[in-house]
Amino acid sequence: MDKELEKGKFLKALKEFALDLSTFIAVNDEWTIRGFIDIFKNIYTISADTKIVSKILELHIFPIFLNFANKNGFEIELATYQNWYPDLTFISKKNPKIKFAVDLKTTYRNEEKPEFCNGFTLGSHGEYFVDRTSTKNIQYPYDKYLGHFCLGIIYSRGDISKSEEMKIYNLNDLESMPTIIKDFIFFAEEKWKIASDKGGSGNTANIGSIQRIEDILKGNGVFVKAGEKYFDDYWANYGKIQVKDKKGNYKKLSSFEEYLKYRGLPESLNNKIINKKRKD
Repeated sequence: MDKELEKGKFLKALKEFALDLSTFIAVNDEWTIRGFIDIFKNIYTISADTKIVSKILELHIFPIFLNFANKNGFEIELATYQNWYPDLTFISKKNPKIKFAVDLKTTYRNEEKPEFCNGFTLGSHGEYFVDRTSTKNIQYPYDKYLGHFCLGIIYSRGDISKSEEMKIYNLNDLESMPTIIKDFIFFAEEKWKIASDKGGSGNTANIGSIQRIEDILKGNGVFVKAGEKYFDDYWANYGKIQVKDKKGNYKKLSSFEEYLKYRGLPESLNNKIINKKRKD
């Protein structure tokens, strides 16, 4: 089995799938989901809360994912527990040793700088990432996957007032209800190619993404010049290796520039990109 060939075939199919997704979930580039309905046929607007939007988006596209998997000869296995990696495991029907990890990620454009998005996490760099045979918080050991991918959705948030969010609608109002999100971009990429060298969320051990939309769509992350091997080694040692700062004091490794210097590797391996500073 040629690992790189199988990865390339799967990524090509996933990218083509991503390009078609908007036709299934949007009309005039506005989300077709408007709210949720009760048994009295009252319709309530969905909250603009990103966690709620993300979960409903995932539910909306999952049936389409099933069709994609079947068309390409795969079974989909969902993560056993909510906090396990990945969201979806694709297993070849012909050869179960061919497995791919796919995480669904959603994020919104920055309103002040629309060329940037808010970013997203790309999985943990904790135990299962360091010990590639570990089964802790992961569906299968990390090394059992031939590739690790992200299927992402970038959107703009709708201009909805608080009074509109709290209003109750009926079926006759459905088409005129305000849209929560719009202007979608769908993409698929290997996660290491869109990774930054910074953590993704607060104090948790998550890998952060780059945030410039153009770079995300091109797979132009911090590690693309160095390769996946150095992405793996950097994140396995992030916050662990002790390096010297500019004053000569020791600190925990926190940038790819520091890593390259520590390993004695050329600075040219660092793909220095413009990345909006996160506000965690």
